[in-house]
Formats: sequence, C-alpha cells, structure tokens
Amino acid sequence: MSSDPENLLEKVRERALALPAAAEKLSHGAPGFYVEKGKFFAYFSDDHHGCGITALLVKTSGLEEQAMLIEADPALYYRPPYLGPYGWIGLRLDQGAPDWDHVNDWLVKSWRMSAPRKLADAF
Repeated sequence: MSSDPENLLEKVRERALALPAAAEKLSHGAPGFYVEKGKFFAYFSDDHHGCGITALLVKTSGLEEQAMLIEADPALYYRPPYLGPYGWIGLRLDQGAPDWDHVNDWLVKSWRMSAPRKLADAF
C-alpha cells in the first residue's frame, strides 16, 4: 500500500476530471471516473480487500493486450480482481514515483474507449 494514497488519488483525479465530460462517483467503495451519462473509464484502487496495492484500473483493448502488458512488465501491471476478466489492467502507483505522463496516456486511452464516438472524435 502506498504511504500517501490520498496524494496519488488527487493526482489521478486531477488528470481524469480534465478529460471532456468526465465525472467521478464512488463505485463499490472506490473512486470511479466515468464519461457523464456513460461508462466508467478508470477506478482508483487502494488496498482493495487487503491486497496492499495502490493502482489505477483502466480499460485495455482486451485480454490479449492485458496479457502482453503483464508479461512485459509485471512490476507495473497486474490483472485486477473483478475487472481483469473483462480486459481491464491495474497500473501500480505504489512502486516509487509514478510516471504521470504514462498514467495520463492510459487515462486518455481508456476514456476514448468509454466516451461516445462523437465526443471522442472531437477530443
């Protein structure tokens, strides 16, 4: 678990809510980010069920991409419980200083997968 999950959440929140029509609400006790009147594109997870991990959960293109990411960098990526079977990936934020450009890239990619086509095309 990160020594400062609140600071990490604030940094994730700042980036997620900067995306067009993005909003936040709690989902199953965790902060979730979604496109207004649409789908979730990210969740912030801190010590979920005592796992000891602080992470950003985002969508991938599917299970194949998820497996490739985990194989390429298992210290950074993991298959999160519940959402993992649907192709979501966990991006660890508790392994030293996060690469915020990388985090932002994942937020944008996941947002594009969730946003209505017209909105995503305009972004």
